[in-house]
Amino acid sequence: MTSVTRTITKRKQSTKVAAPIVEALKKAYENPTYQFHIPGHTKGNGALPEFKSLIGRKALCVDTTDEFDNLGTLHPATGPIKEAQELAAKAFGAKKTFFLLNGSTAGNLALAMGLTKKGQKIITNRNCHRSVLTGMIISGAEPLWLIPNRFEDWGIWGNVSPESVEEMLHTHDDVSMVWITNPTYEGVVSDIKSIAAICKKYGVPLIVDEAHACLWNFNEHLPTSALHLGADAVVHSLHKTGGSMSQSSMLHIAHGSMLDVDAVEKALKLLHTTSPSLMLLASLDAARANLESPRGKKQLARAVANAKFLRREIDKMEHIHHLTPDFGYKTDITKVFIKADGLSGKRLESILEIDFNIEVESASDAGLLLLSNIGNKRSDIQYLVDSLKKIDETHYSDICHLENKKHMPMLTPIIEMSLREAFYSEKETIPKSQAIGRISAEVIAECPPGIAILLPGELITEAHMPYLNDYEFIEVIK
Repeated sequence: MTSVTRTITKRKQSTKVAAPIVEALKKAYENPTYQFHIPGHTKGNGALPEFKSLIGRKALCVDTTDEFDNLGTLHPATGPIKEAQELAAKAFGAKKTFFLLNGSTAGNLALAMGLTKKGQKIITNRNCHRSVLTGMIISGAEPLWLIPNRFEDWGIWGNVSPESVEEMLHTHDDVSMVWITNPTYEGVVSDIKSIAAICKKYGVPLIVDEAHACLWNFNEHLPTSALHLGADAVVHSLHKTGGSMSQSSMLHIAHGSMLDVDAVEKALKLLHTTSPSLMLLASLDAARANLESPRGKKQLARAVANAKFLRREIDKMEHIHHLTPDFGYKTDITKVFIKADGLSGKRLESILEIDFNIEVESASDAGLLLLSNIGNKRSDIQYLVDSLKKIDETHYSDICHLENKKHMPMLTPIIEMSLREAFYSEKETIPKSQAIGRISAEVIAECPPGIAILLPGELITEAHMPYLNDYEFIEVIK
């Protein structure tokens, strides 16, 4: 191969993927102006020197908001921001995409506020994120609880069966929406294609909280996004696994959606700050561009390969096990939920952190969650494997009494009042020891994973107590 041929080949391999916000922000940085507008730190000149030294001068120079430096606006979307959202819609297979600040929470709140109203019934799974419930408190909609399969040996919620969705739609003729979390926090995947077909049969829109699955559209070894399976709207937390900065996400409206897009956009305008961070918006643009690029595709392929390697190595261990789709459901391979014989998930987490300097995504009663990310190298995974092998061969003992303290809510609620009625009722704060038999007035949902332990209007029972060890007082209906 000649040097000219090598140069041409290299140029083809490094074909630039457009990132309009990133490009506009770069141009603004390279062509500075005299700034007499917000933010008041004025390109870092007014920032604490230690902070400026920590994050770098350039980061503070590009910390600006919309309307300046020809960067466009978020509401309504104009300029580079509009272009970036259109590119994201094309990349994810959506009709329209909105960039979100304040995470997928903002998207879930906007969907509830814009599309539901007081008294409407929403079918949703009990292990939904607290933001779905917060949206219903605001709008006054009421959840009809779907109880997913429980994986008792693993201490986690499993998949939602299409049969359970159809049974609820058949039983309740006043349902205005079905809202499913998929995948679960631990990567368990439901049959969204069948659920979507059932929703269309009953003429009810389907929303899928796909916060933990933003990578699915970019690798054939991952499950299929609900955007391609019949959902009407999907939220994606790009900051979780897609490579954008914390609290940046996307809301997608599907092709053929029956939802009122204008109502969703108006709700987003109410919820979003009027001074959106261009750094966060640019990070969304950059994450999408990276996932579409040859480099990003290679990173994602490596993440999948790393996850497969990790699972194969765990299969060789005697006392450590990983969750596999053995009985009628699928999983996202990059989310590796493990457990160790004789150890709680919390104890295993502490061993990894204290003895091996390894931090995991989360831990619960039975096990813990490891993510094989696009930023992980094979050497990272190899160190994790070596550490797990040492744990597998060492006689650690558990120091947690699981009956006294639990972390993953696995309860079927007893509903005494509506969410909204309870939330706005007169309340009092009482010692936890006196709370059994009272009606909760607050949302208790620890993050991660943000699944509700108690919601306003639910009866507090003895079964809740192991989940409330860190609470001295509970807010209840007076």
